Amino acid sequence: RGSIFTNASGVFADPCAQHVLAMMLALARNLLPSFRDQQTDHSWHYTERRYESMLLTGQTVVMLGYGAIGRRLAELLRPFGMKLYAVRRTVHSEAGVHIIPEEKISAVLPLADHVVNILPDNDSTRNYVNARRLACFRPGARFYNVGRGTTVDERALVEALRSGRISEAYLDVFETEPLPADHAFWELPNCFITPHTAGGRHDQDTAIVRHFLRNLAAFQSGSAMVDRVV
Repeated sequence: RGSIFTNASGVFADPCAQHVLAMMLALARNLLPSFRDQQTDHSWHYTERRYESMLLTGQTVVMLGYGAIGRRLAELLRPFGMKLYAVRRTVHSEAGVHIIPEEKISAVLPLADHVVNILPDNDSTRNYVNARRLACFRPGARFYNVGRGTTVDERALVEALRSGRISEAYLDVFETEPLPADHAFWELPNCFITPHTAGGRHDQDTAIVRHFLRNLAAFQSGSAMVDRVV
C-alpha cells in the first residue's frame, strides 16, 4: 500500500503497433505471396496479385485489449479512414475508437476485416480467442496476435485457418516458445510467423534505461510518472 508501480509499456507500444501495421499492409497488398514466388518457382501471377490486392482504406478493425499498443495502433491506422473498435472491461470514450464492453464482443466480431489480439496473460484471458469466438469472425477476416500466446486456443485457430473461415493469420506469440518445429502453424500457407519480435527495436535496452531514468526523475521531483499502473 502506498507504493508506486510503473511498467515499460510505452517503450514497446510503437514497435508492436508498427509491426501490426506492416503485416496488415503486406497481406492487403499481396507482398507475402509474391515474395514466396520469388523464393520458389519464379512464377508471374500478374492477374491474381493485381486484382486480389486490397486497400485498408475504410475497413474495420476490432482490437482485443486497448492499452498502450492499442492506442498507438489506432493513431497509425487513423489516416486510412478505418472504423476502429476496441474491446475492454473498462468502458469510456476514446476519440476515434468505439470502446465495446466485453459482453458485446460477439456483436462486433462479425464486422471486422481485421481482429488484432493485444491481450495480456491472466486467468480471464487464457484461450480467450477460442472456437466459439472464432466462429463469430466474418468469413475472410484476418487475425493478428501480438498479445500473449496463451490467449489463443491454437487448435481452434488451426482449424479456422484450414477451413478458410479466417483468410490469413499473422502470429508473433505462441503458447510454447520457441514454436515447435512440427507445429501445424509452420505448414499452413495462410499463416505467417515472426519469433516474438513485434516489440523489438535496435535500441530497446537503451530505451528501457532512459524510460526508467525519466520516471525516477519524475518520482524524485513529485511530477507525473509515465506508464504508471498503481
